[in-house]
Amino acid sequence: MKARTNKSTSFAVEFDREEDGRWIAEVAKLPGVLAYGKTKQEALRRVTSVALRTLADTVENGKIPSPISRLFAHGVASR
Repeated sequence: MKARTNKSTSFAVEFDREEDGRWIAEVAKLPGVLAYGKTKQEALRRVTSVALRTLADTVENGKIPSPISRLFAHGVASR
């Protein structure tokens, strides 16, 4: 059973429940960003952590995804 949360955000988290009862959370817009948890909340916490690390690595490597650049809008000071 797939469920999507936070449809208004740019990085929606998708959930699925495994046959053994574990939850898996995935951020489809960030390839490879997924995490398991015993509960849905635990999976969400873990995938959020992985997503933030992935975004930080992306920024450090010189690429700034548009949702991040909007968070840190800047201008040049005039003299």
